[in-house]
Amino acid sequence: MTITRAEESARLVAHDPRDGSVIAEYALEDDARVAERVQTARDAATWWAAQGFDGRKRIVLAWKGAIARGAADLAAIISRETGKPEGDALLEVMLTLGHLDWAAKNAHRVLKPRRVKAGIINYNQKATLRYEPHGVVGVIGPWNYPLYTPMGSISYALSAGNAIVFKPSELTPGTARWIEARWSEVCDRPVLQVTTGDRTTGAALVRAGVDKIAFTGSTASAKRVMAACAETLTPLVAECGGKDALIIAEDADLDAAADFITFGGFGNAGQTCVGVERVYAVRSVRDALVEKVLERARRLSLDGDAPAYGPLTLASQSEIIADHIADAVARGGRAVLEGPESVTGRRVAPVILVDVPEESDAVRAETFGPTVVINAVSDLDEAVAHANATDFGLGAAVFTRSAKTGEAVAARLRAGVVTINSVLGFAAIPALPFGGVKGSGFGRIHGADGLREFSVPKSVARQTRDAAMKLLTMDRSDRDMHLVAKLIPMLHGKGK
Repeated sequence: MTITRAEESARLVAHDPRDGSVIAEYALEDDARVAERVQTARDAATWWAAQGFDGRKRIVLAWKGAIARGAADLAAIISRETGKPEGDALLEVMLTLGHLDWAAKNAHRVLKPRRVKAGIINYNQKATLRYEPHGVVGVIGPWNYPLYTPMGSISYALSAGNAIVFKPSELTPGTARWIEARWSEVCDRPVLQVTTGDRTTGAALVRAGVDKIAFTGSTASAKRVMAACAETLTPLVAECGGKDALIIAEDADLDAAADFITFGGFGNAGQTCVGVERVYAVRSVRDALVEKVLERARRLSLDGDAPAYGPLTLASQSEIIADHIADAVARGGRAVLEGPESVTGRRVAPVILVDVPEESDAVRAETFGPTVVINAVSDLDEAVAHANATDFGLGAAVFTRSAKTGEAVAARLRAGVVTINSVLGFAAIPALPFGGVKGSGFGRIHGADGLREFSVPKSVARQTRDAAMKLLTMDRSDRDMHLVAKLIPMLHGKGK
């Protein structure tokens, strides 16, 4: 991406990371234009909320159909903007559609008004809980999964009744514009709008009066967004970085584990927040595991018409990757596959590091590249301790043949999602909420929790008759207060 200044306005120029060729130009929208979009969305939100669950479901499913019919074209755009193979991009489209389908079809069940028991003392009250949309949700998306990740917010926020202003990464505006065009084919109201630009455009969106922000990006960027949201008490759901750990028990299926480590560590050039960056294997099986991962990694080719993965989408990330590798080696770690020399611009060959000290950047900081650290541990207790020792807590995994052990380890891991005997499998389960803890963010997208994330609970209590004891008055009688004194130990004194 480059920004050029023309006489009339600034423009974004999107480039193909594979060869640097120009893809397209887009407007760099300023504060005034963003504010205009938010106001337009405000008007559309009123109409959208009034459609009710059935009306919204019909339109969202029609949008899903339009996206599905153009899936190949969309995958080609994603591939060109990110550099990932078209097969990976098509998989991203498929996973996204699964979530869009679930959100549309389950919003009514999850968010419909429901009765709440008022309790024996409140026999004269009827209580209900309903969920209402926030209004306008601003979505700030990333470049590594430019469709799947932001649509995790957009799908659920739309189905909950909100209008959307979506600011995609400056590296992937074409993907956003494509889905916006499909929306216009099924709905003549600007319920979904895209605003293009750089960080200044994102900052303008945060301050433009939206009712909630959904942000995906680095932890450092999330802190800046959160500070801006604090100025107006705008609620925020944030998915930030990860340093995901994978634990290998002594009884693990090493072949299956090696397959998943290769996929989670090197797929999408390692540019996956919930991929695999650290592996802790019980010492008795660590070396055998390393050999199996080595064998699979060596088969990955970055050459020809069908590379295993593409170049780095963000060119500057190569410096971080190279620094992490160099730091790991300087501290006594060993590169058993490739090393600092594997980083050649945007092209980074798979790197496997072993015996890396825990204080190394390659262990503690997000690398976001095709590198995997495989360290030995004495037992699962040590593995869990190391896995939990970073500032991140997005995802984690454990491999073991024992269901009991897997569940026990999962319960001890401080992460928003844990997979047992796989990685990234949760991503295709729409009913599962997703989000992080610690420096990996807060709030949830996907599933019922994702629908509620983009809703405001409203409690309603209706008095149906006079109460036997008139307590909600300034003129309480001695008789009623005497009954209260008797009831307290009767109802609660037994402590059960």
